[in-house]
Amino acid sequence: MKRHGILNSSISKVLADLGHTDRIAIGDAGLPIPAGTVKIDLALKEGVPGFIEVVQVVQEEMCVEKVTTAEEMKSNPAVQQEMKDMFTAVEMDELSHEAFKQELTDVKAVIRTGEMTPYANCILHAGVIF
Repeated sequence: MKRHGILNSSISKVLADLGHTDRIAIGDAGLPIPAGTVKIDLALKEGVPGFIEVVQVVQEEMCVEKVTTAEEMKSNPAVQQEMKDMFTAVEMDELSHEAFKQELTDVKAVIRTGEMTPYANCILHAGVIF
């Protein structure tokens, strides 16, 4: 049994398998996940676990070089600010929510949270540690 870090074996495997520029998504409970895309469902009940909580834990174990969110995240200013605060040294870009959803067909996995606030979704782009 692992002592530290992410205990979820599915998330641990996805992170260990990432190469440079590979991407994973973390989303709220309502984010539509395309057929054929790996879904890691963590949602237990409304708000559990929260989006920011999951992003925080994942980014502690992942080398992130870029973060993509939907432009519409502006309608959720608390989450948007927490993302900006968490990724101060990382490039951040925005797409329309429709374009964001299209990008989900090319991610290695989508981690679904119990978050119930609008547009609490991101795509994390893997960097390299050397």
